[in-house]
Amino acid sequence: MSKPAGPASGLSRFRINLAYDGTDFSGWAKQPNLRTVQGELLAALEQIFGPSQDDFGMRVAGRTDAGVHAGYQVCHIDLDEAQLARLGRTPFGAKRLNGLLPEDISVSQVERAPEGFDARFSATARLYHYGIADAECEPNPKQARYVLAHPKVLEVDKMSQAAAEMVGLRDFGAFCKPRAGATTIRELRRLEVEREESGRIVITFEADAFCHNMVRSLVGALIAVGEGRITVAELVAIQQAAVRTSRFKVVDPRGLSLDGVEYPADQLLASQAEKARNLRSSEEISV
Repeated sequence: MSKPAGPASGLSRFRINLAYDGTDFSGWAKQPNLRTVQGELLAALEQIFGPSQDDFGMRVAGRTDAGVHAGYQVCHIDLDEAQLARLGRTPFGAKRLNGLLPEDISVSQVERAPEGFDARFSATARLYHYGIADAECEPNPKQARYVLAHPKVLEVDKMSQAAAEMVGLRDFGAFCKPRAGATTIRELRRLEVEREESGRIVITFEADAFCHNMVRSLVGALIAVGEGRITVAELVAIQQAAVRTSRFKVVDPRGLSLDGVEYPADQLLASQAEKARNLRSSEEISV
């Protein structure tokens, strides 16, 4: 039997929207002796509510890797009556949390979550951007922490053609680090490559969810196409084979940012969470 989407009896669920510069973090997830986004957020919450044996039941929309940024991230926590009583007359909001957080994390909103809300499983889409400064882009030291510096000129038109071939419900096993019990089938709804006026290349990804290393592996593959090391047809064949390859690299995280998370209407939150927990099968894949 699957777990319910909402909090256990006697608990109140809160949604927290936040952003962070991921440069100096060892990813989202709490780890011993390492600085992480979740670790800093939990430390701030414990100053308000006291110690928590289960990390306040925290769940996040996207577990970003070390060095990955977030312009828009969502998590939820569950609080019991005793924890809520510690608030006193001071409301639990973004201002209070930000006063306890380091400057590379910022909370934009704290609110009671609607019934059925689950930050991870209720989400219907995640939006990522990846920035590249190739040889056509004028160097900008203020952007160095947020773009991948690439020494060669990349052919954006070819990268765009390859990107269009990746869109759909497919097995992205060639681009994902395998995990026991997890599927590599994802619905990639949007993959676009464009060069801005500044010369910076921006790759936009939108999917229902992403498997581990998928975005940065796809960027590495598109760079290989942009350099002429892989043709569009070869990349399509690699995707269809769904087997890890050494033809391209998993790129540096600094250019990657989670910038959007979408949820359905409140009355659909619980059913979406239930749907998201069900593993997809190969029978659903686009051809």
